[in-house]
Amino acid sequence: MLYTICVALVVIASVLIILAVLVQNPKSGMAANFGASNQVMGVRETTNFLEKFTWTMAIAIAVLCVVATVSMKGTSTMGDTSNIQEAAKMLEEQTIENTTAMPQAEVPATPAAEESPAAQN
Repeated sequence: MLYTICVALVVIASVLIILAVLVQNPKSGMAANFGASNQVMGVRETTNFLEKFTWTMAIAIAVLCVVATVSMKGTSTMGDTSNIQEAAKMLEEQTIENTTAMPQAEVPATPAAEESPAAQN
């Protein structure tokens, strides 16, 4: 239950952080020259709020991911590997039983004179 809530909150926080980043003005580049008038008119506080909000959402996502990982239902990535090991052994045995020696083609023996036409001239 806690895992599902954490995942839902991570999705919501991710959407909010995407929106907050898209709303922010770029701080460098060609667009920064045109944004100077915004700072004169008092938009600086909005920029500070958006930056703090972005950092808060990033930290919230990190914490929620850790909480979701800890709250998972007793399953791990390793889990019970006995079934996998048994299946691997059976597959290996079947492969060994079905493997037949590949017949090798015999290379005909030829005299050295026949191999190089330059030696005949």
